[in-house]
Amino acid sequence: MTTTPLSRRTLITGLAATVIGYNTTTRTWATTTPTTGHLATVPTLDGTLTTDTTTLTEFSHDFGRLTTTTPYAVLKPGSVQDIVKIVNYARCNGLKVAMNGRSGTGNDLESHSNYGQASAAGGISIDARSLNRIHTITPTNATVDTGVTWAQLTDAALTQGLTPPCLTDYLHLSIGGTISIGGIGSTVQKYGLQADTVESIDIITGTGHLLTATPTRNRDLFHAALAGAGQFGIIVRATVKLIPAPQRALVFNLYYDNLTTYLTDQETLLNDGRFHSQVGEVIPQPGTTPRYKIETATYYNGTTPPNPTPLLHNLTPITTDTTITDQTYRQYTYRADTFADTIKNLGYWNEPKPWLSLFLPATQAHTFMTTATQTLTPDDLGAGLLLFYPFHTNKLTHPYAITPNEPTTYLFDLLTFPHPGTNPTPHLQRNRTLYDHATTLGAKRYLVGAIPHMTQTDWQHHYGPQWNNLTTHKNRYDPTHTLTPGQNIFT
Repeated sequence: MTTTPLSRRTLITGLAATVIGYNTTTRTWATTTPTTGHLATVPTLDGTLTTDTTTLTEFSHDFGRLTTTTPYAVLKPGSVQDIVKIVNYARCNGLKVAMNGRSGTGNDLESHSNYGQASAAGGISIDARSLNRIHTITPTNATVDTGVTWAQLTDAALTQGLTPPCLTDYLHLSIGGTISIGGIGSTVQKYGLQADTVESIDIITGTGHLLTATPTRNRDLFHAALAGAGQFGIIVRATVKLIPAPQRALVFNLYYDNLTTYLTDQETLLNDGRFHSQVGEVIPQPGTTPRYKIETATYYNGTTPPNPTPLLHNLTPITTDTTITDQTYRQYTYRADTFADTIKNLGYWNEPKPWLSLFLPATQAHTFMTTATQTLTPDDLGAGLLLFYPFHTNKLTHPYAITPNEPTTYLFDLLTFPHPGTNPTPHLQRNRTLYDHATTLGAKRYLVGAIPHMTQTDWQHHYGPQWNNLTTHKNRYDPTHTLTPGQNIFT
């Protein structure tokens, strides 16, 4: 199955004239041969390399709207070889390169990084949406270009009775983007991260080589690149697992007023695996302690839903508040779309969004959440959410998906949508304070969030025993530090 074929163009367009190269002396693009300096001629491309102001502005921000970093140029590749050429061009001329997932819908396409992680300061942004082909779908996997979104793959797979086993809550994210940082969703307790469902990748390393990597071929690169934060290569194609898709989902919302009871029931469900999907949420209450919600789903086929009674056995939610909803599997997988549409209609979508994503050791989850909820207010969330649920760390198979050194960890995902006009600076300071407290308890960060003033010491502490391996892989696969500078891991 395919979407629109890649265009084949050889123009390298600018505002008023064709860009012919990069002046490495003045660090500017040239439309004519310069009289001084060295001209690095742009290679012939199948797509376009553009420097027009409108495009550069579109690529200067991300979903978080907290940073502004305008690239020198934007590549809209007409082929994978265009990316190979541009990576080599950038490497030889001291430029940076970063893939931009262009996630979203309609006119809302942008990188869904939160704090400039996909920016290309002093370099070239690559528009992932130009890599938009679903190559094959088989009963066990799909091979796709990594600019394809999970929504596109899910709908294509559902027509054949299949589904990706692990989906993010919001599906309109590029496959390459999520597998590069992990990709967490409501089935992480069964399948791990989306990166753990990948069987093969085609990747362009920072040395400009296009390689295929699998668990048995270029194994070292395979495990480094998946959840590797884009530090070792640009993933351009991936083969991801598919499983039979259920027809329907019976969805349970269970509410709690007591944190201890909530944690006990979450871990009971995690350990016995009675539900197919399991997440959780903290709901701040003005002037009082927060409420907690477990959202679970069991999938089934046919017209008769499972009996709820055994599914709720030995759980202790507030019974009168429990809700059970029967819906199609697709409706459940697309559940975040309604929330996103509401946020857009209320004017929150394009505001700054200082998110904070942490992995907490289960033994410290109560301590951290007690402290956090004493400081968090409904205004800290605005129109957003605070997700909070457990998974087993042994489900994660790639070394740079860093989690606490415990068998069970909790995702703490503060998805802040501040009220329009709110100054985000205090929220960023709050993120830093919570992060510093969490790390004293053994927590790790998930790389999509906004944590200011990360130092090299912070990064070394984050990666811990993996830091030396990380630097070794960086020196091997991206020795000129050309790729994905926005993560700021090595600066």
